[in-house]
Amino acid sequence: MAGGSRREKKPRQYAVAGEWPYAVMDGFLPAQVGQAVARALAEAMERQDFSANSLAAASGVNRQVISNVLAGTVYPDLLTLVSLEGALDEMLWPRHLDWPVDENGVRQQPLPPQARREVP
Repeated sequence: MAGGSRREKKPRQYAVAGEWPYAVMDGFLPAQVGQAVARALAEAMERQDFSANSLAAASGVNRQVISNVLAGTVYPDLLTLVSLEGALDEMLWPRHLDWPVDENGVRQQPLPPQARREVP
């Protein structure tokens, strides 16, 4: 299985500027995909008014696992992703092969603007 020492560093630790899950990341593609999944999950949960607890109940995924994915402290596995996508009825996995390639031949995820919320 791939990984070795590369899994010692958590996805969020590859951020070079900005705040997770909207940070600018270095070129390590698995960490970029982890960030894109975390961002898609957070946005889907917000749109559908899911808490981590309610999504855990709907998906069968442990609440702490959901929190860890959102926080970028784990590389989510396929069972987790498929279960979350099924409960949300939304794709979370990004089309990372469509991401632009930089001048060094490294794929870089295009970052959407971070949603701004009104503070009451």
